[in-house]
Amino acid sequence: MRPQPLPNKALKIGNNLIISDLHLGYEESLAREGAYLPKAFHEMISSLRAMLQKEKPKRLIINGDLKHSFIPFKREHLELRAFFEEISPLVKEIVVIRGNHDIGILWIKELGVEVVDEIEISGWKIVHGHKLVEGNRFIIGHEHPAIRLRDEVGALIKVPIFLLSDELIVLPAFTPWAYGNDILREIVSPFLLKFNIENAKVIVPLEDELLNFSTVNQLKNVLRKI
Repeated sequence: MRPQPLPNKALKIGNNLIISDLHLGYEESLAREGAYLPKAFHEMISSLRAMLQKEKPKRLIINGDLKHSFIPFKREHLELRAFFEEISPLVKEIVVIRGNHDIGILWIKELGVEVVDEIEISGWKIVHGHKLVEGNRFIIGHEHPAIRLRDEVGALIKVPIFLLSDELIVLPAFTPWAYGNDILREIVSPFLLKFNIENAKVIVPLEDELLNFSTVNQLKNVLRKI
């Protein structure tokens, strides 16, 4: 089965829908440090519910960093429970692949959620992407991939992207608070260092469509001339 990117920053393979990097509890973590943001929790649930109702997958796979804080706290616990209570009725199965932020999440098994370190579908190994594992073809998150573009008034804006190649697929972060890591300037995941991404397709999810920005190498060449 061929992986299919979706405009809502998700990937579909057969009856599986894959999203990555929700970072639930992010706003609460910032509030504890004295910084305040409007909560994106309901926005993410609304987007995910609409996508599940449209695509009707049997299984939802959350590819790491379901939550944000490295230190579990009560409010985060409540938010995770509320999230799964909203989403679980829409799919037969939910699998969470543990990411580097997912410390202390094994309790969600009591909600009927499976927690694993990796899973394989149609020849693709799905792992979060913060550490290398053995295999040939991977679907990862972790990187929060993005590129910088200029808008109509010349200001630089950062937009999330998919990276698609024959060996590696990198998902954009599902949370709206992840501004992303500009992969043309810096790389975070060891997978992007291991695999040559120069010929990877750059796909920008935008509202209800996907914009093809050619390959990483061709995009670099175009941006050098601007």
